[in-house]
Formats: sequence, C-alpha cells, structure tokens
Amino acid sequence: MREFQRTDRIGAELQRELAQLLRDEVKDPRLGMVTVQKVKVSRDLGHAKVYFTCLGSNADAQARQRLLNGGLAGFLRHELGRHMRLRTIPQLHFVYDESIERGERLSSLIEDAVASDQLSSD
Repeated sequence: MREFQRTDRIGAELQRELAQLLRDEVKDPRLGMVTVQKVKVSRDLGHAKVYFTCLGSNADAQARQRLLNGGLAGFLRHELGRHMRLRTIPQLHFVYDESIERGERLSSLIEDAVASDQLSSD
C-alpha cells in the first residue's frame, strides 16, 4: 500500500499555494492575517475543505469565513488553476479551525487545576 495517498499530496500542495496567494495576491483589508492550517481533499478531487485560523475574536473569524467562501473562493480557485498542474481544481470550502482556541482553553484549565491543587496541598 502507498505511504501517501494522492489526495494528501494534492492537499499539501493546495495548502502551500493558498497560503502564498492569501499572503501575496489578496489585498482585501477585511481579511487580515489568515493562516491555512490544513486542506482536506475529497477522494474524487472535486471538493477541498480549507481549515484556517486568524488573529482576532470568533466573530471576526465567522466574518472572514463568509468572506472567504464568497467571491474570494472563486478568485482563489482561478489563481490555483494558473499555478498548479491539475486537470481540475477542487471547489474550495473554507472552515474556521477552532482547535488552537480549544487547546489554549484546555491548557488554561489544566494550569488552573494544578495551581488550585498546589494551594490546597500547602
């Protein structure tokens, strides 16, 4: 069996290209700093879920998700078609990745539990 599937390789390439396009080509100030975390491509290569994070609040992230899934997704798909050597470029679906916020929240809960445990044992 293959070590990497084709969808994984295409996802990694899409991630690199999208990160570069968002950094260099997109000039919309409403977008701000967006980081592409992962791209999952469907088996038929027709759709790609693009997981992203951004600086700011959760409300900002939802607004950026709407912006990315609007007309910007078509622009990015068109630019990907110019930069990548694929027969068809998958449709892009941007999803805000909450895993970093969840990890920070869990870390703070653990730190609070350890601090309260140390105070009760003293």
